[in-house]
Amino acid sequence: MDGAQLWQTLIQGVVQGITEFLPISSKSHLILVGKLLERWFGTTATSKETIELIVGLHLGTLLATIVVYWQDLWSLRKRHRLLLNVIIGSIPVAVVGLVFKDWLEQTLVSPLLVGLGLFITATFLFAGQRLEISLLELDQMKWPHALAVGCFQTLALLPGISRSGSTIAGGLMVGLTRHAATTFSFLLSVPAVGGVVLLKGLAMRHSNSLAIGQLLFGTVISFAVGIAALRFLIRIVTQRQLHWFAYYCLLLGTVVTAWQLWP
Repeated sequence: MDGAQLWQTLIQGVVQGITEFLPISSKSHLILVGKLLERWFGTTATSKETIELIVGLHLGTLLATIVVYWQDLWSLRKRHRLLLNVIIGSIPVAVVGLVFKDWLEQTLVSPLLVGLGLFITATFLFAGQRLEISLLELDQMKWPHALAVGCFQTLALLPGISRSGSTIAGGLMVGLTRHAATTFSFLLSVPAVGGVVLLKGLAMRHSNSLAIGQLLFGTVISFAVGIAALRFLIRIVTQRQLHWFAYYCLLLGTVVTAWQLWP
Protein backbone atom coordinates (compact mmCIF):
# COMPACT_ATOMS: atom_id res chain seq x y z
CA MET A 1 0.00 0.00 0.00
CA ASP A 2 1.64 3.22 -1.17
CA GLY A 3 1.24 6.69 0.35
CA ALA A 4 -1.69 7.70 -1.85
CA GLN A 5 -3.59 4.51 -1.03
CA LEU A 6 -2.87 4.99 2.68
CA TRP A 7 -4.32 8.51 2.73
CA GLN A 8 -7.29 7.57 0.56
CA THR A 9 -8.15 4.61 2.78
CA LEU A 10 -7.68 6.66 5.96
CA ILE A 11 -10.01 9.40 4.74
CA GLN A 12 -12.63 6.95 3.51
CA GLY A 13 -12.43 4.98 6.75
CA VAL A 14 -13.13 8.15 8.74
CA VAL A 15 -15.98 9.08 6.37
CA GLN A 16 -17.53 5.62 6.68
CA GLY A 17 -17.20 5.58 10.46
CA ILE A 18 -19.04 8.90 10.75
CA THR A 19 -21.66 8.59 8.03
CA GLU A 20 -22.71 4.95 8.58
CA PHE A 21 -24.42 5.93 11.80
CA LEU A 22 -25.41 9.52 11.19
CA PRO A 23 -28.56 9.58 9.01
CA ILE A 24 -26.83 11.06 5.96
CA SER A 25 -26.02 7.92 3.89
CA SER A 26 -22.57 6.40 4.13
CA LYS A 27 -22.66 5.01 0.57
CA SER A 28 -23.30 8.45 -0.88
CA HIS A 29 -20.38 9.98 0.99
CA LEU A 30 -18.05 7.12 0.08
CA ILE A 31 -18.97 7.50 -3.60
CA LEU A 32 -18.55 11.29 -3.58
CA VAL A 33 -15.38 11.32 -1.49
CA GLY A 34 -13.98 8.50 -3.63
CA LYS A 35 -14.50 10.56 -6.80
CA LEU A 36 -12.90 13.63 -5.22
CA LEU A 37 -9.91 11.61 -3.97
CA GLU A 38 -9.41 10.10 -7.41
CA ARG A 39 -9.13 13.60 -8.87
CA TRP A 40 -6.91 14.78 -6.05
CA PHE A 41 -4.46 11.87 -6.17
CA GLY A 42 -4.80 11.24 -9.91
CA THR A 43 -5.90 7.64 -9.40
CA THR A 44 -8.84 5.68 -10.78
CA ALA A 45 -10.54 2.87 -8.88
CA THR A 46 -12.42 0.18 -10.76
CA SER A 47 -16.02 -0.60 -9.84
CA LYS A 48 -14.79 -3.85 -8.29
CA GLU A 49 -12.18 -2.08 -6.15
CA THR A 50 -14.78 0.46 -5.01
CA ILE A 51 -17.17 -2.31 -3.91
CA GLU A 52 -14.40 -4.22 -2.12
CA LEU A 53 -13.33 -1.14 -0.15
CA ILE A 54 -16.95 -0.37 0.76
CA VAL A 55 -17.32 -3.95 2.05
CA GLY A 56 -14.19 -3.63 4.19
CA LEU A 57 -15.29 -0.31 5.63
CA HIS A 58 -18.76 -1.67 6.39
CA LEU A 59 -17.18 -4.57 8.28
CA GLY A 60 -15.58 -2.01 10.59
CA THR A 61 -18.84 -0.21 11.33
CA LEU A 62 -20.65 -3.55 11.72
CA LEU A 63 -18.17 -4.46 14.47
CA ALA A 64 -18.75 -1.03 16.04
CA THR A 65 -22.50 -1.71 16.11
CA ILE A 66 -21.94 -5.07 17.80
CA VAL A 67 -19.69 -3.47 20.44
CA VAL A 68 -22.14 -0.67 21.28
CA TYR A 69 -25.26 -2.87 21.20
CA TRP A 70 -23.77 -6.12 22.50
CA GLN A 71 -26.11 -6.21 25.52
CA ASP A 72 -29.22 -5.84 23.35
CA LEU A 73 -27.90 -8.45 20.90
CA TRP A 74 -27.06 -10.87 23.72
CA SER A 75 -30.51 -10.37 25.27
CA LEU A 76 -32.18 -11.62 22.07
CA ARG A 77 -31.61 -15.19 23.26
CA LYS A 78 -34.32 -14.52 25.88
CA ARG A 79 -36.44 -11.87 24.13
CA HIS A 80 -38.00 -14.20 21.58
CA ARG A 81 -40.60 -11.72 20.37
CA LEU A 82 -37.94 -9.11 19.60
CA LEU A 83 -35.76 -11.74 17.92
CA LEU A 84 -38.69 -12.73 15.70
CA ASN A 85 -39.26 -9.07 14.81
CA VAL A 86 -35.59 -8.66 13.84
CA ILE A 87 -35.90 -11.70 11.58
CA ILE A 88 -39.14 -10.43 10.01
CA GLY A 89 -37.69 -6.94 9.55
CA SER A 90 -34.65 -8.40 7.80
CA ILE A 91 -36.60 -10.34 5.16
CA PRO A 92 -37.44 -7.46 2.76
CA VAL A 93 -33.85 -6.25 2.35
CA ALA A 94 -32.59 -9.81 1.89
CA VAL A 95 -35.11 -10.54 -0.87
CA VAL A 96 -34.70 -7.25 -2.73
CA GLY A 97 -30.92 -7.28 -2.31
CA LEU A 98 -30.57 -10.77 -3.80
CA VAL A 99 -33.06 -10.25 -6.64
CA PHE A 100 -31.64 -6.90 -7.78
CA LYS A 101 -28.01 -7.52 -6.73
CA ASP A 102 -26.34 -6.78 -10.08
CA TRP A 103 -28.39 -3.67 -10.82
CA LEU A 104 -27.84 -2.27 -7.32
CA GLU A 105 -24.07 -2.67 -7.65
CA GLN A 106 -24.14 -0.59 -10.83
CA THR A 107 -25.82 2.29 -8.98
CA LEU A 108 -22.82 2.59 -6.62
CA VAL A 109 -20.87 4.59 -9.19
CA SER A 110 -23.56 7.19 -9.95
CA PRO A 111 -23.16 10.56 -8.16
CA LEU A 112 -26.44 11.76 -9.71
CA LEU A 113 -28.37 8.97 -7.99
CA VAL A 114 -26.61 9.95 -4.77
CA GLY A 115 -27.91 13.51 -5.09
CA LEU A 116 -31.47 12.38 -5.76
CA GLY A 117 -31.33 9.82 -2.95
CA LEU A 118 -30.26 12.48 -0.46
CA PHE A 119 -33.51 14.36 -1.14
CA ILE A 120 -35.42 11.19 -0.22
CA THR A 121 -33.40 10.82 2.98
CA ALA A 122 -34.20 14.41 3.95
CA THR A 123 -37.91 13.76 3.36
CA PHE A 124 -37.81 10.68 5.61
CA LEU A 125 -36.08 12.57 8.40
CA PHE A 126 -38.55 15.46 8.32
CA ALA A 127 -41.51 13.04 8.19
CA GLY A 128 -40.17 10.81 10.96
CA GLN A 129 -39.73 13.69 13.38
CA ARG A 130 -43.03 15.35 12.45
CA LEU A 131 -45.15 12.17 12.52
CA GLU A 132 -43.54 10.73 15.64
CA ILE A 133 -46.12 8.98 17.86
CA SER A 134 -43.76 7.53 20.50
CA LEU A 135 -46.00 4.83 21.96
CA LEU A 136 -44.19 1.50 21.70
CA GLU A 137 -41.07 0.17 23.35
CA LEU A 138 -39.06 -2.62 21.73
CA ASP A 139 -40.84 -5.48 23.47
CA GLN A 140 -44.25 -4.02 22.56
CA MET A 141 -43.61 -4.14 18.82
CA LYS A 142 -45.73 -6.42 16.68
CA TRP A 143 -44.62 -8.07 13.48
CA PRO A 144 -46.37 -5.55 11.14
CA HIS A 145 -44.30 -2.77 12.73
CA ALA A 146 -41.09 -4.75 12.17
CA LEU A 147 -42.05 -5.52 8.57
CA ALA A 148 -42.80 -1.86 7.87
CA VAL A 149 -39.41 -0.75 9.22
CA GLY A 150 -37.81 -3.55 7.20
CA CYS A 151 -39.41 -2.16 4.04
CA PHE A 152 -37.92 1.25 4.80
CA GLN A 153 -34.54 -0.47 5.09
CA THR A 154 -34.79 -1.84 1.52
CA LEU A 155 -34.85 1.72 0.15
CA ALA A 156 -31.39 2.24 1.64
CA LEU A 157 -30.00 -0.22 -0.91
CA LEU A 158 -30.04 2.76 -3.27
CA PRO A 159 -27.22 5.31 -3.03
CA GLY A 160 -28.07 8.51 -1.20
CA ILE A 161 -30.76 6.92 0.99
CA SER A 162 -29.51 6.50 4.55
CA ARG A 163 -30.13 3.12 6.16
CA SER A 164 -30.12 4.51 9.68
CA GLY A 165 -32.16 7.55 8.62
CA SER A 166 -34.84 5.58 6.81
CA THR A 167 -35.22 2.90 9.49
CA ILE A 168 -35.22 5.32 12.43
CA ALA A 169 -37.74 7.55 10.65
CA GLY A 170 -39.80 4.49 9.73
CA GLY A 171 -39.75 3.31 13.34
CA LEU A 172 -40.91 6.70 14.58
CA MET A 173 -43.73 6.76 12.03
CA VAL A 174 -45.06 3.31 13.01
CA GLY A 175 -45.16 4.32 16.67
CA LEU A 176 -41.84 3.38 18.28
CA THR A 177 -40.25 5.61 20.89
CA ARG A 178 -37.04 7.37 19.88
CA HIS A 179 -34.88 4.97 21.85
CA ALA A 180 -36.74 1.92 20.50
CA ALA A 181 -36.57 3.17 16.91
CA THR A 182 -32.82 3.78 17.17
CA THR A 183 -32.09 0.44 18.82
CA PHE A 184 -34.25 -1.54 16.38
CA SER A 185 -32.60 0.24 13.46
CA PHE A 186 -29.18 -0.98 14.50
CA LEU A 187 -30.37 -4.44 15.49
CA LEU A 188 -31.63 -4.73 11.90
CA SER A 189 -28.28 -3.54 10.59
CA VAL A 190 -26.42 -6.55 12.00
CA PRO A 191 -28.02 -9.22 9.75
CA ALA A 192 -28.38 -6.78 6.81
CA VAL A 193 -24.81 -5.50 6.77
CA GLY A 194 -23.41 -8.77 8.10
CA GLY A 195 -25.02 -10.73 5.27
CA VAL A 196 -23.60 -8.43 2.60
CA VAL A 197 -20.13 -8.45 4.16
CA LEU A 198 -20.18 -12.26 4.40
CA LEU A 199 -21.32 -12.82 0.82
CA LYS A 200 -18.91 -10.26 -0.61
CA GLY A 201 -16.10 -11.50 1.60
CA LEU A 202 -16.54 -15.06 0.32
CA ALA A 203 -16.57 -13.79 -3.27
CA MET A 204 -13.40 -11.77 -2.66
CA ARG A 205 -11.38 -14.67 -1.22
CA HIS A 206 -9.76 -15.67 -4.48
CA SER A 207 -10.26 -12.59 -6.65
CA ASN A 208 -9.83 -9.50 -4.48
CA SER A 209 -8.34 -6.49 -6.29
CA LEU A 210 -7.29 -4.54 -3.20
CA ALA A 211 -4.39 -5.45 -0.93
CA ILE A 212 -5.39 -7.18 2.31
CA GLY A 213 -3.43 -4.56 4.27
CA GLN A 214 -5.48 -1.76 2.72
CA LEU A 215 -8.76 -3.50 3.55
CA LEU A 216 -7.71 -4.20 7.15
CA PHE A 217 -6.51 -0.62 7.64
CA GLY A 218 -9.82 0.77 6.40
CA THR A 219 -11.75 -1.66 8.61
CA VAL A 220 -9.88 -0.61 11.77
CA ILE A 221 -10.33 3.11 11.05
CA SER A 222 -14.07 2.83 10.33
CA PHE A 223 -14.50 0.68 13.48
CA ALA A 224 -12.81 3.20 15.80
CA VAL A 225 -14.55 6.25 14.35
CA GLY A 226 -17.86 4.37 14.13
CA ILE A 227 -18.09 3.72 17.86
CA ALA A 228 -17.87 7.44 18.63
CA ALA A 229 -20.33 8.37 15.85
CA LEU A 230 -22.92 5.80 16.96
CA ARG A 231 -22.90 7.00 20.54
CA PHE A 232 -23.26 10.57 19.28
CA LEU A 233 -26.27 9.60 17.12
CA ILE A 234 -28.04 7.97 20.06
CA ARG A 235 -27.87 11.27 21.94
CA ILE A 236 -29.03 13.26 18.90
CA VAL A 237 -32.14 11.12 18.32
CA THR A 238 -33.22 11.26 21.95
CA GLN A 239 -32.90 15.05 21.82
CA ARG A 240 -35.16 15.23 18.73
CA GLN A 241 -32.55 16.82 16.47
CA LEU A 242 -33.00 14.80 13.27
CA HIS A 243 -34.11 17.85 11.29
CA TRP A 244 -30.55 19.22 11.24
CA PHE A 245 -29.43 16.15 9.29
CA ALA A 246 -32.38 16.65 6.94
CA TYR A 247 -31.19 20.16 6.14
CA TYR A 248 -27.69 18.82 5.51
CA CYS A 249 -29.03 16.16 3.12
CA LEU A 250 -31.05 18.79 1.24
CA LEU A 251 -28.02 21.02 0.87
CA LEU A 252 -25.66 18.23 -0.20
CA GLY A 253 -28.27 16.74 -2.53
CA THR A 254 -28.73 20.10 -4.23
CA VAL A 255 -24.98 20.59 -4.67
CA VAL A 256 -24.41 17.08 -6.04
CA THR A 257 -27.40 17.17 -8.40
CA ALA A 258 -26.37 20.58 -9.74
CA TRP A 259 -22.81 19.30 -10.19
CA GLN A 260 -24.01 16.34 -12.22
CA LEU A 261 -26.57 18.22 -14.34
CA TRP A 262 -24.49 21.34 -14.96
CA PRO A 263 -23.62 21.40 -18.67
